Amino acid sequence: MSFTPKSKHLIAGEWLDGPSTFKSEPAHGDAFDYPVGTPDLVNKACEAAEGAFWTYGYSSRETRAKFLETIADEIEARAEEITQVGTSETGLPEARLHGERGRTTSQLSLFASHIRDGAYLDVRHDKALPDRAPLPRPDLKMVQRPIGPVAVFGASNFPLAFSTAGGDTAAALAAGCPVVVKGHSAHPGTSEIVAQAIDAAIRKCRIHPGVFSLIQGGNRDVGSALVQHLLVKAVGFTGSIGGGRALFDLCAQRDEPIPFFGELGSVNPMFVLPEAAKARGAAIGEGWAGSLTMGAGQFCTKPGIAVIAKGADGDAFVAAAKSALEKTASQTMLTNNIAKAFKGGKSRFDVHNAVVALLTNEDEGRKASPNLYQTDLEDYLKDHALGEEVFGPLGLIVRVSAAQEMEIIAKGFEGQLTATLHMEDDDTDLAKSLMPILERKAGRILVNGFPTGVEVADTMVHGGPYPASTNFGATSVGTLSIRRFLRPICYQNMPDALLPAELVIP
Repeated sequence: MSFTPKSKHLIAGEWLDGPSTFKSEPAHGDAFDYPVGTPDLVNKACEAAEGAFWTYGYSSRETRAKFLETIADEIEARAEEITQVGTSETGLPEARLHGERGRTTSQLSLFASHIRDGAYLDVRHDKALPDRAPLPRPDLKMVQRPIGPVAVFGASNFPLAFSTAGGDTAAALAAGCPVVVKGHSAHPGTSEIVAQAIDAAIRKCRIHPGVFSLIQGGNRDVGSALVQHLLVKAVGFTGSIGGGRALFDLCAQRDEPIPFFGELGSVNPMFVLPEAAKARGAAIGEGWAGSLTMGAGQFCTKPGIAVIAKGADGDAFVAAAKSALEKTASQTMLTNNIAKAFKGGKSRFDVHNAVVALLTNEDEGRKASPNLYQTDLEDYLKDHALGEEVFGPLGLIVRVSAAQEMEIIAKGFEGQLTATLHMEDDDTDLAKSLMPILERKAGRILVNGFPTGVEVADTMVHGGPYPASTNFGATSVGTLSIRRFLRPICYQNMPDALLPAELVIP
């Protein structure tokens, strides 16, 4: 099957050209021209989304559930084409694309089931108390309602699960909010195919076409215009700290500030407690190496820093991790810019006086091989930059002199998506002392595992204190993510004819 793109934006059911084009930069295969987005296209998409909200935002949960399921079906119907284009653009292996497509469609189906259930609406009712003294109480009902059009920025490292029909889009549509997606220029062909699937679902379900638009690529003016558009009521973003913070600031500076749900950066520290190091330090080191290099280290949940005590047990962990990394082949990174940024981040460690290079590799182009460095607590605490994320297959081991020093380094970490404890039963007291710290630092805490897998489930939290995310009370994965795009409304003494269906009590 050969792929020929439409090379157009999808704006409210119409495939439109742009005034200029950019050329894709695939890891292998043919490059294609795609239209560059403009502020004018942003305005058209946002006005169409606002128009759609007056029907879609007030549609039934069943209507939205069927729509989400139809999108999933249409994506699966294009599975072969998605894999072909996705592997070409990103360099990811076919198995990864298959898995990510399954995650994307399963998430849509999960959200459909979740909104059918209705519990997410948090319906509440305080009955009227007309005879209460000294004052009567009115009848009060409360339910969560959609907020309006949502802007979503496609992620570079997940062409499906965090992009066009990924978590933010699925959550917003489930909530009842139309979506305008700014596609990522790293995988425009993949974005276009998924947009075709959503467009087909819109037509099959007879949904207002303004419920979804895709604006391809473009310069910073497109992103700025999108987050500042008066009709946009929230933003979903997965990307770099620098880019995310700039957009976050624009949202806050609007005449009407809006929430910016950004997932930005995380080193996901891993603590190997003493008894665990003694019992299975080498096995943990080998497992860490695999997690560190999964997907060329381009996961936001990559455990980039391992904390372990000095001594023979810690040495065994280090030796096993190094040995495993030495056997790991180079991998293709997602984009030329990501590869360039990785090399820049690596160079900071190469020239750092307080860091020992245990394994270094130099690669050309988009290839990246594992790199491993080590330092001690004192030197780590002197340089904040050592705790900053390096997106790619690079790990840092911090050796501590005593177990209690783990508390010191834990307190020094910024907000994280995850934190991991490797422990045995005899490590419980130390683990208990770390838990209050880690709860303040991370959105997900693991024991005896590795954080690179993020389950899509009711209980999942994929977020954390800044800079892991810009809203510590939210998650971008799991059914709780839908709540980001809802707000509570209280109805006082409201007749049933004016109430949302969920509040009409038989």
